[in-house]
Amino acid sequence: MTVSNLDTGTQTAIRRQKRLLKNHESLTSLFQLAADVFVAATLLFLLTWIKLESFPPAYRVLTVIAAFSLWFIYSSRGVYRQSSSCLRGCIRLSGAWGILMLLLLLIGFVTKTSEIFSREILLIWAVSVLIFQNISFCIVSYLSKKYKESFGHHLPVIIVGTGSVAQHLVSSLNKNRWLPDKVIGCVRSLDNDDTVSVANVDVLGGLESIRELIKKHDIRRIYIALPMRASEQIEGVNIDLLDENVDVIWAPDIFALNLLNHSVREVAGVPLISLNESPLTSSKASMVLKDVMDRTIAAVALCMLAPLMLWVAYKVKRSSPGPVFFKQDRHGWDGKVIKVWKFRSMKLHDEAHGEVQQATKEDPRITDIGRLIRRTSIDELPQLINVLQGSMSLVGPRPHAVAHNNYYSDKINAYLARHRIKPGMTGLAQINGYRGETETIDKMEKRVEYDLSYINNWSLFLDVKILIKTPISLFSKEIY
Repeated sequence: MTVSNLDTGTQTAIRRQKRLLKNHESLTSLFQLAADVFVAATLLFLLTWIKLESFPPAYRVLTVIAAFSLWFIYSSRGVYRQSSSCLRGCIRLSGAWGILMLLLLLIGFVTKTSEIFSREILLIWAVSVLIFQNISFCIVSYLSKKYKESFGHHLPVIIVGTGSVAQHLVSSLNKNRWLPDKVIGCVRSLDNDDTVSVANVDVLGGLESIRELIKKHDIRRIYIALPMRASEQIEGVNIDLLDENVDVIWAPDIFALNLLNHSVREVAGVPLISLNESPLTSSKASMVLKDVMDRTIAAVALCMLAPLMLWVAYKVKRSSPGPVFFKQDRHGWDGKVIKVWKFRSMKLHDEAHGEVQQATKEDPRITDIGRLIRRTSIDELPQLINVLQGSMSLVGPRPHAVAHNNYYSDKINAYLARHRIKPGMTGLAQINGYRGETETIDKMEKRVEYDLSYINNWSLFLDVKILIKTPISLFSKEIY
C-alpha cells in the first residue's frame, strides 16, 4: 500500500507520531555542559577537603543541587549558543552563573541552612568556578572553530523570497561560522517584483527556474521565507521538490504581526506558535523569582522609608480636609480592577460625569505638599503596599485609571495588551521620559510601545536596570 492510497485521517495519524519540533544540541554544547558541571563539582570538593579535610553530607547535597540547577539554567539561558563571539558567550555564562548563585542563596535562606556552610569556601568556589568555566568555554569554542575551519564543508543554500525574513536569513546564515549553510542566492516568489539583490546576494530568478538552479549550483537545502498569505505557493514548492534530493525548510514570516511574548512549543506532535501570550503563564519559574524580589525589596523599602512616609502623611493631613491616602480604581494584571494606593496630593473634588481629568501645570486642585510629592514621585510610595499585597510589581507598565483605559483602548492599537503582566511602580516608559501627563495620543502611543517592548524583552536583569535608572529619570521631566 502506498501513502497516496491512505485516507487523510490515517496519513495525519502517521505524521503526528513524529515530533515536529526537535532539540538540536551539538556535541560541542554537550561537552561544554559536562565540563562546566565537572568544574563546579570538582572545585567544591577540593576546596571543602582542603578546608575541612572531609566532604560532609551538606556539601554533597549542595553539589547535586548545583549540578542540576546549572544544567537547567545554562540550557534555558542559551549559554552554549554558538552563533556569537567568545566574549558574548562568556557574558552569557557569567550571567547564568550569577543567577545560579542567587538561586542557591535563596534556597539557603528559605531552608535556613546557610549557616551550615563555610562562607570562605562558598565565596572562593563561586569566583573560581566562574573563572575556570570562562576559560573552558573559550578553549572549547576556539578548538571547535578551528576544527570547523579545517574540516568543515559548506552546504549550498537557496532562499525562496526576497522580503525582510529572507534578508535576515541571508545575513544570519552567511555570518554564522558554526553553520555549514552558505546562501548563494534568492528566488523570487510568483507575485514578487524585479528585485535583483538581497543582503549582498543575487536574486537568481523566479520559482519557475528553481529546479534548474538546484542542479546548476548543487543546492542541498532550500529555505522558504514567504509571508503567510502565500500558503498556496509554500505548499506548491514543497510538493514540487519532494523528488529532489534537497532539504526544504519553512521560515514562517510571522513578524509582520503585532506579537506579544511570542514563542514556539509543541503539544502531541503539533507545533504551536504563541503570537500573544502572557509571560506570567509561559515562564512560571521566572515570575516566581520576580515576585520574591518584588516583595523582598518592597518590605525593606517600607522599613527604610517609614520616617519619610510618616512626615508626608502628617503634611498631607494638614494641607486640606480629607484622608491621607488616595485609592483609585485602576486596571491590573489581566484587566482586573485593583485599588492603587497614593498619598493624596489634591483637594477633595468631584469628577464631572465620572471622568478622570489628568493633572496639569498650575492645576488649582493640587496642594502645596502635593506639588512637591508629585514632582518627586513620593506620592507613589504607598504603592509599595500594593507590591506586598501582590496586586502590583516594582517594575511593569504603569496602571492607568479605568476611565483612561476606556478612552485609549479604542484609539491605540494593542493598548490593552499592556495588562498581560502586573502593573508596576515604574517601567521602561518612565525611565525613557514618558511619565506624568500624556497630553496627546502620540505620547500615550509611545508609552504603550515601551510597555509592550518591556513585556516582550522581560528579564530580572531588565527589572534591576530599570530600578537603578528610575531615580535618575525623576529629574528628566517636570511632573505636575
